[in-house]
Amino acid sequence: MQMIDMHCDTIWGLTEKEKAGISESLTENTLAVDVKGMRKAGSMAQFFACFIYMKMFEGEKRWEEGFQYAKRMLKRLKEEIMQSTDMEFAYRTEDVRKNFAGGKISAVMTIEEGGILDNRIERLDEFYKEGVRLVTLLWNEENCIGYPNSKDVTLMQKGLKPFGIECIRKMNELGMLIDVSHMSDGGFWDVVRYSSKPFVASHSNARAICAHPRNLSDKMLKAIGESGSVAGMNLYPYFVNKEGVSTYEALARHVLHMVDKAGIEGVAIGTDLDGFDEGETPIMKIGDMTEFYRYLQKKGMRESDLRKIWYENALRVLL
Repeated sequence: MQMIDMHCDTIWGLTEKEKAGISESLTENTLAVDVKGMRKAGSMAQFFACFIYMKMFEGEKRWEEGFQYAKRMLKRLKEEIMQSTDMEFAYRTEDVRKNFAGGKISAVMTIEEGGILDNRIERLDEFYKEGVRLVTLLWNEENCIGYPNSKDVTLMQKGLKPFGIECIRKMNELGMLIDVSHMSDGGFWDVVRYSSKPFVASHSNARAICAHPRNLSDKMLKAIGESGSVAGMNLYPYFVNKEGVSTYEALARHVLHMVDKAGIEGVAIGTDLDGFDEGETPIMKIGDMTEFYRYLQKKGMRESDLRKIWYENALRVLL
């Protein structure tokens, strides 16, 4: 079994621990994702999100402060990989394959909160040169790109701003993955309209199974499948069911529904580990994904289908 996880917040967690004077690393830590766990999970690649928690910053320069914090996390991630004998960076599909053949786990750098671009398109070029290959356009507040998911129907219908459309075209040009997780419905459909390449919802579940605005509607899942895009199943318990109590069976319902609506090539894994600390889940660490794999086997899922979900689909869209 091999796996590619399109979203974890571990590098943010390590950076926050560093600020608090706690020294941990990707090799071994008290978080949910480390080398030992990734080895247990059969990880081919791990997408590491430099998550910018914008509530940390206030005032007119908050987006600039967020930008600088993202650079700090990228620097930390590079230091971690340089010191590791188990990991190597990957920028495209062929890198993942090469690293895997050499016994290395690939690290893919991503940004979560496109608002730190702050209406400066050249920052996409800068991030690309730094090695970033995916940007999650929104988090949970309006930014220069567009609007977030919301229970407010009016806000949910709003789409991309002019700068957001410019970003879509620039990311297509550069070869950066567009991530629509956290976006408003209107923003999602604008990405479908303006992107000439497949995109991802790196960590989003099925709204028909759990009616949370962060999840994807059946129409969205269908559009993801038809465009060759990918949605990554999220472990966050409150995106699994409204009670916030996740089980293997509840997760399986999301996977099977997503496959039914998006097709087998439209579903992947986006754990969101180290990005939540609420609710109950049987998967507390990345290595626990092996048990969920076995659960889906017992439910009768074919090995060829599980391979697509666990790594082949994510590998395809990385380009």
